[in-house]
Amino acid sequence: MNFIISPICLENCMLSSSSVYRRQLFVLRSLGVYCCRIHMEGGLAMRTGLSNLGDDAVGIIRKITPKLDPSHHKGQAGKIAVIGGCREYTGAPYFAAVSALKIGADLSHVFCTKDAAAVIKSYSPELIVHPVLEESYNVRDDERASVSAKVLGEVMKWMERFDCIVIGPGLGRDPFLLSCVGNIMAQAREAKIPTVIDGDGLFLVTDNLDLVKGNSLAILTPNVNEYKRLVEKVLHCEVHDQDTSDELASLARSIGGVTILRKGKTDLISDGSSVNEVSIFGSPRRCGGQGDILSGSVAVFSAWARLYPSANKDASSTQSSLNPMVLGSISGSALLRKAASLAFEKKRRSTLTEDIIECLGMRYLIFIIQFYLSTCP
Repeated sequence: MNFIISPICLENCMLSSSSVYRRQLFVLRSLGVYCCRIHMEGGLAMRTGLSNLGDDAVGIIRKITPKLDPSHHKGQAGKIAVIGGCREYTGAPYFAAVSALKIGADLSHVFCTKDAAAVIKSYSPELIVHPVLEESYNVRDDERASVSAKVLGEVMKWMERFDCIVIGPGLGRDPFLLSCVGNIMAQAREAKIPTVIDGDGLFLVTDNLDLVKGNSLAILTPNVNEYKRLVEKVLHCEVHDQDTSDELASLARSIGGVTILRKGKTDLISDGSSVNEVSIFGSPRRCGGQGDILSGSVAVFSAWARLYPSANKDASSTQSSLNPMVLGSISGSALLRKAASLAFEKKRRSTLTEDIIECLGMRYLIFIIQFYLSTCP
């Protein structure tokens, strides 16, 4: 499914339609949406993917996004936690956490080091920041066991409240900190909480695959270099560009059915049983932080796909449930790409990560207008 309103060009239909429809078409054009394939920019349309799921990313987003019900209470639309943030890296956990809120999660937490906490708090009052993580330089050797237990205990106080956890943005590679986070990952797995692993979280799991092996609720989001390390570690070979889909599926199966979202020119997503492609044109401006937006987005959509299982059905078979981690990955990838495209249309080379975050909500507006027009007689 492409980002179009109907198979028939709305411009022709609107020649004899009311001024309301003409104004709606103008709004769509202003937001970068086109009414038919002829009027689309070639790169903006989603190409035919390796699976029909990737072709209908907009439909998936509509199905798994909960309605804004006035009877719902705070937290029912999702509670997300980001584990990351150290004295060198404070932007990444903020980008992931605030993106989750922009998409529609009710609450977003950040568990970071004490040095990073005040900085992250200053970025936004919307985030709940926990300064509980510790780095090696701040812990004596004889205190490591007790401090590690304390860190885990502080996180565990909140663990059962979360619908999804993001591990890795701005985490850094301090050995003691990574060890503590490994313990947190093990507890999240035991509690059956979905986990999105990005950035330095991938460095951690690549060196300790048992943290994710066999965990169907884990999503790995490697970039080119991170994916290369995974392939070399798990499949004991070099990356083969010609057999990308088979290689990705094999990698996911070898790690025991985790979902892998391989980032690239097109995003490929597999849980070992199928491979889905999201090839919506994003942005040629590769500002840092887009991967953090992706991890926060995937976390929200994956949580929604689990929280609202009635939408988690294959249209071709009511008996076949789809993997919510795959649905969340497809949705997060598609939304980020469209938001990045919209931001680039406005800011061109000056596009920054925060510009893309501001466009996340605007993509929802477009989806709503598209759905409204497609159902009008």
